[in-house]
Order: sequence, then structure tokens, then C-alpha cells
Amino acid sequence: MLNALLLENLHPLATSLLTSDGVDVTARTGAMDTEELGSSLAGVQLLGIRSKTHVTREVLEQAHDLVAIGAFCIGTNQIDLHAAAERGIAVFNAPFSNTRSVVELAVSEIIALTRRLTERDKSLHAGVWDKSAEGAHEVRGRTLGIVGYGNIGTQLSVLAESIGMSVVFYDTAEKLALGNARRMGSLDELLEVADVVTLHVDGRPGNAGLFGRAQLEKMRPGALFLNLSRGFVVDPTALREAIESGHVGGAAIDVFPEEPKRRGDPFTSDLRGLPNVILTPHIGGSTEEAQEAIGQFVANKLRDYIRHGSTMLSVNLPNLALDARTGAHRLTHLHRNTPGVLAGINRVFADHDVNIDGQLLATQGDYGYVVTDVAAGLAPDAVTVLENMDQTIRLRVLS
Repeated sequence: MLNALLLENLHPLATSLLTSDGVDVTARTGAMDTEELGSSLAGVQLLGIRSKTHVTREVLEQAHDLVAIGAFCIGTNQIDLHAAAERGIAVFNAPFSNTRSVVELAVSEIIALTRRLTERDKSLHAGVWDKSAEGAHEVRGRTLGIVGYGNIGTQLSVLAESIGMSVVFYDTAEKLALGNARRMGSLDELLEVADVVTLHVDGRPGNAGLFGRAQLEKMRPGALFLNLSRGFVVDPTALREAIESGHVGGAAIDVFPEEPKRRGDPFTSDLRGLPNVILTPHIGGSTEEAQEAIGQFVANKLRDYIRHGSTMLSVNLPNLALDARTGAHRLTHLHRNTPGVLAGINRVFADHDVNIDGQLLATQGDYGYVVTDVAAGLAPDAVTVLENMDQTIRLRVLS
């Protein structure tokens, strides 16, 4: 029986799907630090995490039984993807399942900040009736600047236009503009015209420190700022200074450079206590609908990889979409992508009188992935030879 360790309070659907497929699941509510995680992976084939658990090279060096990792979230920067691939460990994430939830939070925060609802709410809770239109505006007719025009940025673009906003965006990659959105040639050009700036960039190392004092100073006076992407892309001290000076009219922050690992842990930030600032505990994708969709999507990806060898949408291995095997056995062979590997594999089959029923190959950078369905009579010697090929990273036999 396969064993799975699921951390960080994943949706129960993930457990039920894996359990129904014969996997023995251990679920934990909190994250683990690297030392605890490394010592917990003995005998574990499947690991499920969210954003707080970091799967480092050191952790993977102790995970001799690990076959696949599911990141039940969008980002995978908390996982050493290269080290996982070197060990034949597939990594899957949920790139689409929570986009709507993040977008709806962004829209609600844009409206709340523009109407200064946090200040009105605070006054009433303090027993003060502060009815005034001062500083409150409609979002209609204002310009939204989206930095990062991916799955979330594009969907936000469409919703923002539907409530009357003009949309400009900036992305380092070439992206098709949706609706009436306009692409800006640089981040500086976007900052010059945007009444609201919202970040939706990914977690690649190159985005660290993307938005600091220089960028905040280039924003329009009184403009609003949102970060629902990654905590390390923004300088919180510079943002605090910009808000205190009045240059930035308000902010909504859902992610932080350092975040508590467990619910109920203490939280500190330079941004606490500021006017017209909304702080949320990394809940952009934390709706029941999104978490259920993520639980189903990633658990199914793990199941398909274990059962069929399918790597479709894996973030670190060559992608092959596979159904049930056509032969008596299916062999999945992850290898270093060098010339002649496929010929060598098929020579082994021929030398051991193994008939091939079907075969697929995909390559990606340094790695190749070949899946072969063979007829009955797979000799153990053939498996041994394939395992000992110089290029072999991991061989799995699915029966």
C-alpha cells in the first residue's frame, strides 16, 4: 500500500480521493519545518502541501521513498523543483483552481479601499457616527494597473472592465490583451497612469524585491496598492512610509515576507495599524469552492501519476497525458536527456524477448520521459538492466 502525508489542512476531498484509490493517508493541519518534514517522509510516497511547507534539497535527500509532491496551491517556489526532478519526483500544482477566488477578493478590496470602508467600519465599531463623502470615490472610470497578466491578471481584467474601470497591464512575457485592456511598455508607464496598482506575479526568484521605494514613488499621488501574489516582491517598510506620507492612498496586502506556519500563531508586520489598509492572512484562494476544486484537481493528478504514469501539467517533468495501460505492464522511465536513450531501452526489450504494445516519449530540457506498455512475460532481468542504465533517474513498473 502507498502512503501519503498531507499537511496544512488540505480539503478533505483530497484525503477521500486518495483513500478511495487505496492510499493510506495521514493528514496534519499545520505546516512542518524542514527538520520535522525530513524525518517524517520515511515510507511516504506522496506528499501534499500548501505554501508554508518548504521542500528543500536537504529534505528531498532524506525522502528515499517519495514519488510525487502535490502543491495544493498555485505557487511552487516553496519546492526545489530541480532537486525533485533529479530524484525522479514529480511535482503537480493547481494553476487554475483558485483564480476566481483571488480575483473576487481583489475586486472587493479595490471597492473597499476606494470607498474607505475600513475607516467607516472602524469608526462605527468605536461608537462614532462618521458619515461623510470625503475621500470616497466610485471605481467606475478609474484606471486599474495590473502587474502580471497571467491566469489571475487576465480574469481580473475582465471583471474590472465589467464594473466600469479602464485596465492597463504590464507583463514581461508577450500576452494577448482581453477586452479593452491596454498593454504598457514598461512598469513605469503603468505606474504613471494607474489609480490602482495590483500585483499578480509568480514566485520566481527574479521577482524578489520587484516593488520597492522607487516604484512606490512613481505611483500617482493617492493611488491604491494591492499585493495578492507573493510576500517577497514588496518592501513592506517602503510601503508603510508611502502610506504614512499620504503618497499611497491605501493598500490591501494578502501575502507577507514572513508568515506564521499555523492558524492562531502571532503575526507581526510594519503594515499593522495604518489607515485604509486591509491585511488578510494569505486567504486569496481560501474559499470553500476553491479549496474543494484544488483538493480534487491535485489529488487526481497524483492518482493519475501513480496509477498510469501521467505527468500532464507536472511543473518539473516532461508532460505526457496517459490513460490506462494497453499491455500487461507499463514501465515509466525518467532519464537524462541524451542521444540514444530510447534506442537503448528498446534494445533491452528486444534482447529479453519483450514485445512492445505501445510507447510514448516526451523531453523537457535535461530530462526525458518514456512510457512503454509491454505484453506479458516481462523478465526481471530486463527491469534490472533498465534500472542500471547510465541515464536512468527513476524506473517504475506499473502492473
